[in-house]
Amino acid sequence: MPRQTCTRLAAALIAAVVSIGLPAAVFADGAALYKAKCAACHAADGSGNTTVGKNLKVKPFASSEVQKCPDAELTKTISDGKGKMPAYGKKMTPAEIESLVAVIRTMK
Repeated sequence: MPRQTCTRLAAALIAAVVSIGLPAAVFADGAALYKAKCAACHAADGSGNTTVGKNLKVKPFASSEVQKCPDAELTKTISDGKGKMPAYGKKMTPAEIESLVAVIRTMK
């Protein structure tokens, strides 16, 4: 096997091993993170049309009230929690939280 191929395979293997050990790598995709952490209450479409969402009276992400919030406010809400929503600031990286804000923005 050519040396260049071996080097590429080694780099790919190292990257795979490192990514398996990092929980954040599992959620590199904001949509996957949203599905895992948010959809149970906020619904897959962000409508809040779940049993928990209805009981907590969560606002639909498509509402003008949510969409007009600055990114910094959404980031703070996800990080610090709000009402009965838990804080995720110590459970997620800033990049993961940013990816969730981006997902919320697509739910207009």
